[in-house]
Formats: sequence, structure tokens, C-alpha cells
Amino acid sequence: MTPERYARICEMLAARQPDLTVCMEEVHKPHNIAAVIRTADAVGVHEIHAVWPSSRMRTLVSSAAGSNSWVQVKTHQTIQDAVAKMKAKGMQVLATHLSDKAVDFRTIDYTRPTCILLGQEKTGITPEALALADSDIVIPMAGMVQSLNVSVASALILYEAQRQRENAGMYRRQISPLSPKEQQRLLFDGGYPVLSNVAKRKKLPRPFIDETGQIIADEQWWAAMQMTVKR
Repeated sequence: MTPERYARICEMLAARQPDLTVCMEEVHKPHNIAAVIRTADAVGVHEIHAVWPSSRMRTLVSSAAGSNSWVQVKTHQTIQDAVAKMKAKGMQVLATHLSDKAVDFRTIDYTRPTCILLGQEKTGITPEALALADSDIVIPMAGMVQSLNVSVASALILYEAQRQRENAGMYRRQISPLSPKEQQRLLFDGGYPVLSNVAKRKKLPRPFIDETGQIIADEQWWAAMQMTVKR
């Protein structure tokens, strides 16, 4: 890993926002899932969530997420389980839903720990999810169309969250808010993707990345990495 790439990854780690996330409720189109993940990474979201009771769909979500190794996607079988985990972290849960009680998404304080709940492309957010949300939010629209593509809606809301957090100085950190273990995972997986794939395939422990971005590992680890797997 070059010094420039190491510095860039460290800069990204320091700007991560672990208390800002998105939860997709049965969003099933791969291009929408991938677009939400890409936007999440762009605004510093560390992990997002997806609710799918079907194992096949959880696999689809994982496949769509595969193009971005910087944002983790956690899958849940029920919306109740997903929201319970968000609220256990002290997050406000905001449902993107047009209702009589919905408020303009720009009036929300996104400097608070926040989860943005996005509904399925065709039917939107389920009644069960709406009952669990703290607030309904809406994107004002002056045209005849009353809703936006789910990935577009998520981008607008996430960038409003980024704007507020930038103004509050929440991106100007010298030290990453992520745990040392999580930083090491991203430094190795993102800084050495080829070696990371080999290590995973051979079920080897993740090596330590030092303050210059170099791998610190013993001879046994390197020997195991270089060993040809017999078929």
C-alpha cells in the first residue's frame, strides 16, 4: 500500500459516522441497493441495514453490496429486529413516508444518532415499520409525481445529514470513532484487497497494519499465504 493510499484510508476512517445509518425494508432491485450503498459511503456511513426474511434475497443484497468493501451491510429477518437494534444504540428512526404527520426532511436534526428507514420500491414502507418509527419524513415535491426512486430519496436525505454534520464539525476528527479492530479490518481489506481475499480463502488471521500502512506478520503467516492449495 502506498503512503498516499494509507493516508487516504486514514482520512476516511476519521470521517466515518457510525451513528448515522440507513435501513432498507425489502428493497430488492440490485441497482437501487448498490446506489444506496455508494451514497452511504460517500457521506461517511459505516454500515447500513437491510430487512429480508428470505435467505435468497439476503444473498442478493450481499451480492449487490459486494462492489463496495467500505460499507458493511447487515441483514435482518424482521423489521422489528432491525429497529430494535437501532433504538438500542439510541438512534432516532425516521420513515420516508407521505402521511398527515410527515415533516419536511430538512427540519430534522441529523446531528443526533439517526437511522433512515427506506421502503420497498413498489409498496413502500410496511405498516409494521411505520408503527416502529419515531417520525415520518417527506421530501417536498412541486410536480405531479409524489415519490422519488428509493436511491434518489436516500441520497437527498443523507446529503442533508452530511451538511448538518459538517456544519457541526462532526467530520473534522483526528482520530477515527471506529474501534481499533474495525480500523484494522478496513486497512487490510481495503488497502490490500488481493491479499485479503487470499487470507480469507485460506482462513488465515488478519495481520496488523502499522502506522506506515505496512503489514506486520510473522514468517509462518507469509509462508501460509504463499503456499499453493492442493486440489
